[in-house]
Amino acid sequence: MSRKADLMPGTLDMMILKTLTRCPLHGYAIAQSIRQMSDEVLTVEEGSLYPALQRLLLEAWVKAEWKRTPSNRRVRVYTLTTAGRKQLGVELSRFEQMVAAIGRVMRDVEVEG
Repeated sequence: MSRKADLMPGTLDMMILKTLTRCPLHGYAIAQSIRQMSDEVLTVEEGSLYPALQRLLLEAWVKAEWKRTPSNRRVRVYTLTTAGRKQLGVELSRFEQMVAAIGRVMRDVEVEG
């Protein structure tokens, strides 16, 4: 039995921003990159990816322009903005704090009583 892992809120946005630090990409390539970089553990569905990209555009953390692929397909290519790079730092810091907090809760600690 396989169950999809739920991401913590904000994690998808952070992973998209991080992915775009490497190079500008279109949506499908962003999803593929996340899947490959996670060793096939994380799958980003279109129903999650494109609303996230729209949010990032509205926040001006990414910009987009229409381009043609080598096969002449029209795609929207996303690029990280300076504001997006700054936001990635904020999101990464929050994420690290959350992971550390969860780690503290999950540690086996002797309770005196």
